[in-house]
Amino acid sequence: MAAGREAFVARYGGLFEHSPWVAEAAYERGPFVSREDLLSALTDAMRAAPLERRVALIRAHPDLAGKAAIEGRVTADSAREQGSASLDRLTPDEHEVFTRANTAYRERFGFPFVICVREHDKESIIASARARLHNDQGTEVEVALGEIAKIARLRLEDLPR
Repeated sequence: MAAGREAFVARYGGLFEHSPWVAEAAYERGPFVSREDLLSALTDAMRAAPLERRVALIRAHPDLAGKAAIEGRVTADSAREQGSASLDRLTPDEHEVFTRANTAYRERFGFPFVICVREHDKESIIASARARLHNDQGTEVEVALGEIAKIARLRLEDLPR
């Protein structure tokens, strides 16, 4: 059983940024008959975690077009995802806009702005960051977790069967 758990976590632990605990928790609900069933177990495990752990998951994500991304200190998945929205090719002015948005968001909520960038472009990402600044803390935690679930779904779809 331990080998099965280890293999499961090795395969699916990276779906949630630096948070293999999500896969560890979901493992108990297996075996899974479909990817949809697996994704449901993973997102349920994420949402069932205590608030502190859910916020830690949000905090595990890098700032979009932030210092870690520029220096190449993000996961391969994050780098690829940010590149899909051209966040790795910002002009200096665009980079300043992202830096201001990231700073304002982090100051308001205490965690980075998380959005499924593969569903957006630069302009819609900035518009979403600005709009979400008006949310209250609880709403924003839930919105961020919803975005993380979208990211995980796309990462799962990318895995070979």
